[in-house]
Amino acid sequence: MPKKLVCDGNEAAAWGVVLSRPDMVAVYPITPQSSLAEYISQFVADGILKADLMDVEGEHSVLSVLQGAALAGARTFTASCGQGLAFMFEPYFRTPPLRLPIVMSLVTRDGISPQCVWGGQQDAMTVRETGWIHMYCETAQEILDTTIMAYKIAEHRDVMLPVNVNHDGNYLSYGVEQIELPDQADVDEFLGEKNVNWHVALDPERPMGVDPLTGGAGGIGPSLFVRYRKGLCEGMQNALAVIEDIHRQWGERFGRFYAPLVESYRMEDAEYAIVTIGSMSGAGKDAVDAARNAGEPVGLLKIKTFRPFPLEAIKAALSHVKAIGVVDRSVSFGWNCGPVFQELLSALFYLRIHIPAVSFIGGLAGADITVDHFERVIRTTADIMNTDEPLETIWLNEAD
Repeated sequence: MPKKLVCDGNEAAAWGVVLSRPDMVAVYPITPQSSLAEYISQFVADGILKADLMDVEGEHSVLSVLQGAALAGARTFTASCGQGLAFMFEPYFRTPPLRLPIVMSLVTRDGISPQCVWGGQQDAMTVRETGWIHMYCETAQEILDTTIMAYKIAEHRDVMLPVNVNHDGNYLSYGVEQIELPDQADVDEFLGEKNVNWHVALDPERPMGVDPLTGGAGGIGPSLFVRYRKGLCEGMQNALAVIEDIHRQWGERFGRFYAPLVESYRMEDAEYAIVTIGSMSGAGKDAVDAARNAGEPVGLLKIKTFRPFPLEAIKAALSHVKAIGVVDRSVSFGWNCGPVFQELLSALFYLRIHIPAVSFIGGLAGADITVDHFERVIRTTADIMNTDEPLETIWLNEAD
């Protein structure tokens, strides 16, 4: 029978790892991910997680040793955030083109300067174009469940890509709630036999080259490089259907259904919508409920899968609304707006949907995004329904 316990989001992630039975784990602690590394270490020490725990000197080595393990056929796990992710960047960038199905918790936090170790999504948004699948969670239970599903997604033959399971630092990493642990036998049956290295393997009986030099003078040629890039893009697009199917399988087996790509909340007859991502979505839903009770025709669209970008799901959700307000927990410096807002504009243009939109940035450096903030988002979005004048970015916590 499933077991219930009260824990924070980092422990929920660690239990998801335990239930997924990885062969090797390497994690270097960094705030606000540190307790996740500690939970993993304790589980290994107590014999709850039977995996090799690698003792390494930093995040660059963390992912480097896991690349070798994955090439040798091991199911692997790691976690990081912020400056740890920055230190990890070289092997992080190298993992997707090698088609290594590594699962990694990204406990998101803001940028380092001015000095900050608090929650935000700047780290995850900064690396969104490196070829990893990115899924964002709203609750501790969703963290646990998505961590398990991530292995089935990553190891799918049509995907074979690494997956980041992202959860907000502070709000989910340390926020405590009740979760339910699925039965180990049920998870084993759900995941099936691990299928990590059918495409490539480090095996002395059948030697092969890994990551060959391509392009340039004396290289194999740019055509092989193009083949790598094209294959990676195809795997990302294949992942959209795989993510949907695996979420469906999870719901049917365990009774917990999550929107795999985007969640439409009270969107059926909405005339305008707010768009959220991550843990802020709960406060956004409360604000939408209050506005609905006051007669406002507003809905909410929560993005769960950000990479690959769920274009068709966005189209289905937003094609009938007259305006959108997008709330980001990070900054697109080149555009003076939020990155989710920037991508929504691109999607709407591509889909030939012309509606007014406004960017809101909040929750930086661990600040709250409250129901009051969302009430402002709703009012402002309603006001732009009948205008073509672009609005400047609105910074929600500027006066807090």
